[in-house]
Amino acid sequence: MIRQAGRALRSKRSAVRDLVELVRMPAALSVPGDVIAGAAAAGVLDRRTAGLACASVCLYWAGMAANDWADRHVDALERPGRPIPSGRVSPGAALAVAAGLTAGGVSAAALIAGPRAGALAMVLAAAVWVYDITAKNTAAGPAAMALCRVLDVLLGAAPRERAAGALPTALSAALPAALTVGAHTYLLTLLSRREVSGAGPHLPAGTLAATLALAATVCRRQGWTQNTLAAWYAAHFGLAQARAAADPSAPSIGAAVGSGITALPALQGALIAHAGARGAGLAVAAAAPVGRILATKVSPT
Repeated sequence: MIRQAGRALRSKRSAVRDLVELVRMPAALSVPGDVIAGAAAAGVLDRRTAGLACASVCLYWAGMAANDWADRHVDALERPGRPIPSGRVSPGAALAVAAGLTAGGVSAAALIAGPRAGALAMVLAAAVWVYDITAKNTAAGPAAMALCRVLDVLLGAAPRERAAGALPTALSAALPAALTVGAHTYLLTLLSRREVSGAGPHLPAGTLAATLALAATVCRRQGWTQNTLAAWYAAHFGLAQARAAADPSAPSIGAAVGSGITALPALQGALIAHAGARGAGLAVAAAAPVGRILATKVSPT
């Protein structure tokens, strides 16, 4: 009886680990900052923002599970250790997880912030599924992935009021922050396409130059907090890209991609601080070192 209980417990622990790996659970630390940045820029940062951030995390995890389901045949050749090709998670289970998290994320957004937020979450969910199933391996892939992050930031700006003009005003206020996060995502997606095959030095060198320019746009003459966080972002992501430019092998490119994921909270923190919420910006940026630690346990890519 004791042995059977022990085997059952080990089996449950194994199933949890497989689920964590399927959805890249620690990588979701890069997600709440999107919603918080959008809310801060639009001036609607309040207790409901935390709920919207949770809804956004659900949609992110759904996208990761849908990604593995869509890539299961490619992963069987390139990444046979992933949960689906290794047989630890069935394709049907992965698809069910993706669908359930999608429904949960959209429903949570609507319940927390109203029908407009729910509608925007539905658009975001559709963009995520289109990327995973259709756009990812096309020329439009990086732009489609960037669009998902842009919509995620705008989700945080979804107004709680019923005023007819509130939505366009809020989205316009959050658009610069959304485009900044989208630009980072575009660069990161370009790199991620070469993390299995490697690349020439021109790719990481080009994304490095763009990363430094992106960080510079966030800096202001008077803004110690946001400037520090922007510099932190540029240093962490930039150094990894510089190493990849010197050695553009698959492991180096993969390391740069991982650094780009874990550095994103620093960029989000800078944007939040720029909007006047310095405490929230520092709290979001604190996820960056935590993400780096967790990335050694579960791959964020």
